[in-house]
Amino acid sequence: MAASAMLGTSGFGNWARLAAQQSLTQDQLLQFDTFGNVSLIHVTDIHAQLMPIYFREPSVNIGVGGNRGAVPHVTGSDFRKLYGIEDGSRSHYALSSGDFSALAQAYGKVGGMDRVATVVNAIRADRPDALLLDGGDTWHGSYTCYHSEGQDMVNVMNGLKPDAMTFHWEFTLGTDRVTELVEGLPFAALGQNIFDAEWDEPSELFKPYQFFERGGVKIAVIGQAFPYMPIANPRWMFPEFSFGIRDENMQAMVDEVRAQGAELVVCLSHNGFDVDKKMASKVTGIDVILTGHTHDALPEPVLVGETILIASGSNGKFVSRVDLDVRDGRMMGFRHKLIPIFSDVIAPDPQMATLIEEQRAPYKADLEEVIGQTDSLLYRRGNFNGTWDDLICDALLSEREADIAMSPGVRWGPSLIPGDDITREDIWNVTSMTYGKAYRSEMTGEFIKVILEDVADNIFNPDPYYQQGGDMVRIGGMGYRCDVNKPQGERISDMVLLSTGEAIDPAKNYVVAGWASVNEGTEGPQIWDVVENHIRKQGTVSIQPRDNVEVVGA
Repeated sequence: MAASAMLGTSGFGNWARLAAQQSLTQDQLLQFDTFGNVSLIHVTDIHAQLMPIYFREPSVNIGVGGNRGAVPHVTGSDFRKLYGIEDGSRSHYALSSGDFSALAQAYGKVGGMDRVATVVNAIRADRPDALLLDGGDTWHGSYTCYHSEGQDMVNVMNGLKPDAMTFHWEFTLGTDRVTELVEGLPFAALGQNIFDAEWDEPSELFKPYQFFERGGVKIAVIGQAFPYMPIANPRWMFPEFSFGIRDENMQAMVDEVRAQGAELVVCLSHNGFDVDKKMASKVTGIDVILTGHTHDALPEPVLVGETILIASGSNGKFVSRVDLDVRDGRMMGFRHKLIPIFSDVIAPDPQMATLIEEQRAPYKADLEEVIGQTDSLLYRRGNFNGTWDDLICDALLSEREADIAMSPGVRWGPSLIPGDDITREDIWNVTSMTYGKAYRSEMTGEFIKVILEDVADNIFNPDPYYQQGGDMVRIGGMGYRCDVNKPQGERISDMVLLSTGEAIDPAKNYVVAGWASVNEGTEGPQIWDVVENHIRKQGTVSIQPRDNVEVVGA
């Protein structure tokens, strides 16, 4: 089958037109022209967000090398033009960043796992044997998830009844807890690239793939966990495991399942979009890659050879449905719909709503305590800046009496709009992790540059296999220039200490405060306490746009 001959359509246009008319209903949002004989449902990167939230998509997402100017590295008005999205519409609000605060007030919150359950149940009513696949980053990212060591999300996902999942941040619960939870799962825990570190053999805890018989089709789902775990997250938390892309082993797994009669091969991946795009060009025989990690929400699939890539966003904001026509062992066509979870349009599922309430009840008073207010839009996404991280850096500079502050460029964390209360839950939604201590140490100007260069190469290396996802480490108290097209070691220049206007001296020591160090034994207060103390003192938070980073070559 020639890829060009494959029949493929997206349901995006229909809901986009309805959204543009301001007349979207639940029935219209969920309408789908059932197609073929197999249905896949994909959720990913939920980051423990059980409740409806605001979530602003990035206004900056720089692509380098062969991915320069290609989706998902298209944002704002360029993105809306590419997909024919009308300015000011619900689809603009769901998929783009412009005028976010005004559109959020008009259209309300998104997500909520009780709404996700409604969508999943509706798809199953239409296609009872649909496969529900979870792309990982599920047991991480909230107050309740931290305090229950992931149990709240396990309980909720068990209620949703997925067929398989893969993993990333879950491993930061530690080997013992991950093992305990995985052993109790009533569905498949997959990762062909999760190996026993001592013996360099496939892990016995995580299967490489799982077979399913659906619609008269033998389907193999192959798991691909986040490949850079020991680099991006603390190796000491899960020393028993090794990872890596392992595309040679992926090819072996594809060949193995094909030899066992697989008529459809699905890769459930947490590689990140650009890495999956490259893997699709190297590994033959994968029909569908359900991609995760980089939080991209694309209203249409991307075709690489004969493989379709599906990107389903994050934080419970979207659910993807993919219907496939599989005949004679080949994928002959597909229909796809990225379904935005508009929480004011989709009714909550009563059973899931009750289950979520049960998970949150023991923590209700702590979650709802108001710490302050914001008169600014607080968001995280963007390659170099986000106002939530500006606020975190301000807290570190003030509370830790530092010259320079660093906040990791993680992509998770909901948004708040001007006029919102800031609750304890909101603070935890952007800081919760199992290694959240706020360190304070002295670093030379030379070492600070080394850190910035190292992170920049993780993001802007032209080879996707050397990109580890995430965004640039956020900096407070310092300015610099970044040329994204320069080679490693030459991207960062013009480093300036903002308090004095003086150039950073490579030989001089500076007091640096940060958090989320991967080093074992890091000492300091927890970052959520640092941020809470700062916000209490501020009362009302006001974060103005900052220009401390000059980006060249984007």
